Amino acid sequence: MEELSAKDLRERIAAGRITSVEATGAVFGRIDEREPVIGAYLSTYRETALARAAEVDRRIAAGEQVGQLAGVPVAIKDNMCSMFGATTCASRILENFHSPYNATVVKKLLAADAVIVGKTNMDEFAMGSSTENSGLKQTVNPWDTSRVPGGSSGGSAAAVAGRLCYAALGSDTGGSIRQPASFCGVVGLKPTYGRVSRYGLVAYGSSLDQIGPITQTVTDAALMMNVIAGHDPADSTSVDEAVAPVCDYLARLDEPVENLRIGIVPQLNSGADESVQRALNAAIDVYKAAGADIVEVDMPHSDYAIGAYYIIATAEASSNLARYDGVHYGHRSDKAEDYVEVYSKSRAEAFGKEVKRRIMLGTYALSSGYYDAYYLKALKVRNLIRRDFTEAFEKCDCIMMPVAPTTAFKLGEKVDDPLTMYLSDVYTIAANLAGIPGISIPCGFDENNLPIGLQILAPAFAEDKLLRIAKMFEAETDLHRKKPTIV
Repeated sequence: MEELSAKDLRERIAAGRITSVEATGAVFGRIDEREPVIGAYLSTYRETALARAAEVDRRIAAGEQVGQLAGVPVAIKDNMCSMFGATTCASRILENFHSPYNATVVKKLLAADAVIVGKTNMDEFAMGSSTENSGLKQTVNPWDTSRVPGGSSGGSAAAVAGRLCYAALGSDTGGSIRQPASFCGVVGLKPTYGRVSRYGLVAYGSSLDQIGPITQTVTDAALMMNVIAGHDPADSTSVDEAVAPVCDYLARLDEPVENLRIGIVPQLNSGADESVQRALNAAIDVYKAAGADIVEVDMPHSDYAIGAYYIIATAEASSNLARYDGVHYGHRSDKAEDYVEVYSKSRAEAFGKEVKRRIMLGTYALSSGYYDAYYLKALKVRNLIRRDFTEAFEKCDCIMMPVAPTTAFKLGEKVDDPLTMYLSDVYTIAANLAGIPGISIPCGFDENNLPIGLQILAPAFAEDKLLRIAKMFEAETDLHRKKPTIV
């Protein structure tokens, strides 16, 4: 049963060949066996999940209409509000916080009759590239338990790779879906900014954050997008479907893109490890064999992307995290004697080092006398990067590049060197600054049998074409079927 994709499982449940209770029970069996090693979940909901699965089975047996994910066990990253369980953002400051409402994506999963089995670990407040910044537990890579799963959606990627769920949701602010998907050998899609509602997503960088699926296959990513995409009146940044219509992402998925033009940015690819470059070139050869043309495109402002990102993202984090003050909700210090100490000691006790570092960076960039020199200049660079992509897409249908410069690195290897850690996202950040969609799909392995991801970027709201391009590669290879060591 665990070899099935989410779509295959959904079809078998609908046909009565498998019950959701059987599938959900099997997932919890694997969680019992593998979760003590992988550490993908911050919380699981066995009793309620099995009860929900039984209800889906009852409705199917009664001939009632059910949703697109009926009976499929899925997971969500623990920065998405839910009325069930805690919403912790892997932070001690929210360790006991219970949301009074569901995020829009959670509502949509429930409306599609998915079975939510748990909430996954992450870097605290989604700030990190390895999930080592979690304030609550350690997650490891199922391909090599001495290595990181990537971040910040490392728990979601590890859960999918370890077959501890059939699909999961993550969030991507600077690569936090695509990079862990690459490290864990699964598919990770960051939709266009505004394509998926952020209502109920605990904010890190409000102009950069985007929710998206992490799955075993491109087909499953398309299925998840069918459920979560669309306008939401509760989210002011959600794009109206009259402006950018949402399509059925499965309808034309198996149709190759004709006369495909692939953009390559030579100066970007040269910084990756030899094994990553080799896998990228081999993937492009697959597309060439399918008739694609390769076009060199220029991204003259790409060198400034990481600098602009770490000003904009930290500035927004400084503003967004000001609400965690020990007064309204969350951790409150019992050592404070007045309200000034309540604020300072509560935050000092409960925020981790990386969160404190980014709050201080952002506060500095926004402070009087430095706003124009840093934040305003970063916004101008962001516009230049967005223009670079617009001009590049006039010459090509998509751009291909590495997801990360390396494969999954060792636990503890970069945790004391934040600048080196930040460079793990050097290839993914620009897409968030520009607001365009990007996907990571498995494209090879290094000499240590660690997965390598191919990143494909497309114009805004072109998820349909992006998924079709990704599916072209997946249809010609079996890399997505490879199992990690722990499975």
